[in-house]
Amino acid sequence: METELVLAAIGNVLEPNTFITMVVGLVLGVLIGALPGLTATMGVALLLPLTFGMQPLPGLLVLIAVFFGAIYGGSIPAILLKTPGTPAAAVTVLDGYALTQQGHGGRAMSISIVSAVFGGLFATTVLILVAPQLAQVALRFNSPEYFALALFGLSIIISLSSTASLPKGIMVGLFGILVSMIGIDSIMGVARFTFGNVNLFGGLSFIPVLVGIFAFSQVLVMIEEIFMGKTTEPPMKIKSVFPNLSDLNRCKWTMLRSATFGSFMGAMPGVGADISAYISYNEERRWSKHKDNMGKGEIAGVAAPETANSATAGGSFIPLLTLGIPGDAVTAVILGALVMQGVRPGPALFNEQRELLYSIFSGMIIANLVLLVVAFLGLRFFIKLLSIKKEFLIPAVVVLCVIGALAINNNVFDVWVMLIMGFIWYVVGKFNFPQSPLIIALILGPMAEREFRRSLVLSSGSYSIFWESPIVVVLVTLALVTLFMPVLKPLYKKVLAVAKPAK
Repeated sequence: METELVLAAIGNVLEPNTFITMVVGLVLGVLIGALPGLTATMGVALLLPLTFGMQPLPGLLVLIAVFFGAIYGGSIPAILLKTPGTPAAAVTVLDGYALTQQGHGGRAMSISIVSAVFGGLFATTVLILVAPQLAQVALRFNSPEYFALALFGLSIIISLSSTASLPKGIMVGLFGILVSMIGIDSIMGVARFTFGNVNLFGGLSFIPVLVGIFAFSQVLVMIEEIFMGKTTEPPMKIKSVFPNLSDLNRCKWTMLRSATFGSFMGAMPGVGADISAYISYNEERRWSKHKDNMGKGEIAGVAAPETANSATAGGSFIPLLTLGIPGDAVTAVILGALVMQGVRPGPALFNEQRELLYSIFSGMIIANLVLLVVAFLGLRFFIKLLSIKKEFLIPAVVVLCVIGALAINNNVFDVWVMLIMGFIWYVVGKFNFPQSPLIIALILGPMAEREFRRSLVLSSGSYSIFWESPIVVVLVTLALVTLFMPVLKPLYKKVLAVAKPAK
């Protein structure tokens, strides 16, 4: 039975329309990642409305392909221009650009491609092995457990995504929960925060909010950079783009270590590829026999973060598919796509839609293999696109933003929502408020409220239902520890400093 499912899944992915759609997604993803200012999250958010009319599998695979392609594509300007195309590629700049200055840009580009593909394949293998086991645990979940799970997801995303301070992350998360409550109460049927506007009775559409925050706000940033006179230098020319055996042999253990770290980090909701890349680079500096050359043009310094980036992208699907908790901002968007397609991630996906699940697994493996071909064959073309001026790029992105906002409901009100949210986030972004908590709160906030109230209905209003289950107690404890870790950690260090005996 399993063999038949696997063969059917592979056949589904290789069906011409689905396969071509996935390849197009990979190409678009690399382009988005390679153009500084366009992030993986922005690319997936822009294309999400276009998948609304597709069948579930091709619609999901094109978004996954854009994700994988953009994570790799960010390394192209990082290595050639010293400008990371995505935040995850920031660490690649250290050794990648140094190699380019030494005339070895082709070596750096080739090892980044191989590392990205290896990391993606490794993480997908881990996903296939681990996900079914986690899903079996999730089968025991009822309303109290789902509430605790949503609470845990909210806490870990808020705390780990808050780059500046914990209060900012909490404020953004609470704002997202407040926004998610707009519309008709699903249990009581009462209108909330609609102010009599019929357009708000169904709540704010997720897609316009998403496009505004991740895409239109970035358009405003690019316009600002143009007025400030910020320009991008043309990329340096490279010679060979194919890896040599000595580089592969030198980086084999680096890629294995980084893929392991990246997969583990991806499975932890909220960590993100940028954090994973820094940790993997730091570990490589610890273990490397050439640690003195790190940051000066060490080829393993490119392999470590690039492998970790792709492994983290693949690993982030572990909590998404098994528990319905996004691993990062991009998988939060993909969670929206799953819901939009009528697919609920979690135990039901493993029991009721196994062919679709196996098709997603197969698609992730095939997408990484196809990325290897697309990256090598199209690298010179992608490099030329780095010279595109922002003045030409901005109008195209604005058109896509408007189309994306209109695509779901064909309502001009959604365009205004997109514009307003984009402008709000353009201003808020100046104060280093994180984006992830808002998106995760919009998705997990309604789930937390719904399951909390259902639990109280089941218990006739008794709160004891929340500590009768060991799973709920563990998840709520983890949520509280994770939420207050940034506050407790400095206090813990102070206690140790005081308790440490003087020499």
